[in-house]
Amino acid sequence: VIGYDDSAFMNYTDPPLTTLRQPIEAMSRAAVALLVNQITGESSTPSEFLHAPELVVRNSTSPVRG
Repeated sequence: VIGYDDSAFMNYTDPPLTTLRQPIEAMSRAAVALLVNQITGESSTPSEFLHAPELVVRNSTSPVRG
């Protein structure tokens, strides 16, 4: 079982939940930069932002068997 949007509570579930953690800081910086560009009249608006999530492996998954 794998969750999304890692939360501090995932360490306390039984078993601890493997999850995909989003890069909240990088996403926030991109959003603020876009807002500042709009406020200052700059027209550099990308069509999409891509941010790679981090896989946080906990006990709700097992190792790959080879």
